[in-house]
Amino acid sequence: MRGLRKTGARTEVRGKPSPLPLPLLSPQSSSLSPRLLKGFTLIELIVVITVLSVLAGTLLSRVWFYQEQAEKAAMVGVASAIQGALVMQYGRLLVRGMESEVTALATDNPMRWLSKQPRNYSGEFYDPTSRSVAPGNWVFDLKTRELIYVLDRADHFIPGKDGQKWIRYRANLMYGPALGASDNTSKELAGVLFEPTVPYRWFD
Repeated sequence: MRGLRKTGARTEVRGKPSPLPLPLLSPQSSSLSPRLLKGFTLIELIVVITVLSVLAGTLLSRVWFYQEQAEKAAMVGVASAIQGALVMQYGRLLVRGMESEVTALATDNPMRWLSKQPRNYSGEFYDPTSRSVAPGNWVFDLKTRELIYVLDRADHFIPGKDGQKWIRYRANLMYGPALGASDNTSKELAGVLFEPTVPYRWFD
């Protein structure tokens, strides 16, 4: 025949390579193939979803925790700026000999003392409620003459007696014994302090 060459007892086929032998599958490898094709079982899928849900919940709670801490720091920063502006107003009145007008600081809107009001200041309201003011904003109560901060994140906030998730501030005049007075009944103005009207706890 054409293409064949007989050499002794061997017969070679020219021009056509011999096919490669197929790998043999052991019984163990053949038993694993349906498992690999099957993928995740229902129990494994439930376990993965549960673990991811726990991790996502933990991460989200930490994000809210740090957001609440940042909110408190921003609020304290505004209150500190108002305290500094209040002291400057008090000193300016004393230097000008206008001691009689110092008492008006206790009822004035503290936001007027700042050179630049914060972006989250909503203005003046008469007897506002926590629902009438957007969370995370300041507002001045024309009825009580108090500056109010309405909390946005309050997971770690313990309110005062009113039970509201806000903090009320006002300028308080401090009096001390009059210099040179023979008795302790004589009092004179010793300073001013911007402080909350109702005690509260926030991360403390």
